[in-house]
Amino acid sequence: MARVFLSLGSNIEHQRYITAALDALADQFGQLLISSVYESVSVGFDGDNFYNLVVGIDTALSVGQLSAYLKALEDQNGRRRDCPRFSARTLDIDILTYENLIGTVDGILLPRQEVLENAFVLWPLAELVPDEKHPVAGLSYAELWRVYDQASQSLWPISFTWRGTELSPLSKKAPIIM
Repeated sequence: MARVFLSLGSNIEHQRYITAALDALADQFGQLLISSVYESVSVGFDGDNFYNLVVGIDTALSVGQLSAYLKALEDQNGRRRDCPRFSARTLDIDILTYENLIGTVDGILLPRQEVLENAFVLWPLAELVPDEKHPVAGLSYAELWRVYDQASQSLWPISFTWRGTELSPLSKKAPIIM
């Protein structure tokens, strides 16, 4: 089994689509490691705010098989592929890391560059697995978050309930495992 971290985001009917994604991931992969949910302004276009979080899964699927599953999950939840890359979306799920793989695997670049570039990926990852090291940078996610220009992107934790559990940093001391 491979440990994989995924980023989830939505800026259309946030509650509905993030909940649907978490439900589907739990049904497919079992226990999930779940960060808090964060709200952020849209990056790359003018649009409604996004809800973002990071989810850890264990899977026997290859990178390519997992990518195909995630694209199908996005499509089942109304993801439009005929829109510009930077646009509103019901659901966006990206593979951030797959174990400690580095490079292009099954057409997917690992680790995903967004880990080092976007607060809405790095902060939840630093919260979820602060001591794990980025496979390329060699620093822990907590260290990467400490040196990140945190004023460069607007991002804040929000209250979000899934399956009766509050996923807010205000209500937990450790990552949610469900």
